[in-house]
Amino acid sequence: MIQNPIPWPNGARCAVSITFDMDADSLVHMAHPDRAPDMVAATSMLRYGPEVAIPRILETWRKLEITQTFFIPAWCAETHPRAVEQIAEAGHEIALHSYIHEMSHEKPRHEEAYWLRRASESLTRIAGAAPRGWRAPMYSFSRHSADLLIDEGFVYDASLMGDDMPYMLETDKGRLVELPAHWGTDDYPQYAHTPDLDYMVPVKAPRGGIENYQDEFDAHHSHGGMFVGVWHPFLTGRLTRWHHIEKMLMEWREKGDVWFASMEEIARHALDCEKAGTYQPRTSKLPFYDEPISLLQPEGT
Repeated sequence: MIQNPIPWPNGARCAVSITFDMDADSLVHMAHPDRAPDMVAATSMLRYGPEVAIPRILETWRKLEITQTFFIPAWCAETHPRAVEQIAEAGHEIALHSYIHEMSHEKPRHEEAYWLRRASESLTRIAGAAPRGWRAPMYSFSRHSADLLIDEGFVYDASLMGDDMPYMLETDKGRLVELPAHWGTDDYPQYAHTPDLDYMVPVKAPRGGIENYQDEFDAHHSHGGMFVGVWHPFLTGRLTRWHHIEKMLMEWREKGDVWFASMEEIARHALDCEKAGTYQPRTSKLPFYDEPISLLQPEGT
């Protein structure tokens, strides 16, 4: 079913990267900038991520003996530096997720460039290493994002949904590895009932979300794919959910033919395979469109 399978390391049948977007309380400031100081309950829910869930997640990664990727807005790193220090001390990848969860495709190019550079510099200072990967908040990748990421020296992006495997983004500036996911492996449709943030869905039981993830994993494991979880500490890191999630991940690990890897490791592997001639990634030329498509009738017709 996958037309261009990649050879995973050590004969693994599939790759798994469980990525966490540590948005913390940036979300309340973006949703309601004027009211945020008075929204104490919403803020406490979001701060559960860096203050309670991150240590819990890191303990599971220690048990599994794996390293994974955390996408962090720079403002969240500035506000919750201890969480970032814990992640870095445990040897996990810290990648960039905007400055304060601003939507990239809502900004003109010069503003997007400014906030990308400012965020990267801030996260580098706190994490101790420059980020090599980026995910746009709410997948808000703009027509300028690839060029700006290439200018800043990023290796990969994780914002798009155009394949089941690593592929390449190509612009006049150069190339990026794209590590795609999709809403089916995102925990927002599973667990996010957040009225204060204007996002409300019927909350699934923990095992309901896990059933969805298990189906996704089974398909990738059968066909040599790449399972990328897009999860949030304040959602998936909740006690009951993580209790069941940990058991699921332990079962995946016990299969013995699953490569748990950080996003940067997967990106580097794809590039190495391309260089060796063992994998020919599909390429998307960006931007798809330079301007809006108009249905207005030309004057004089």
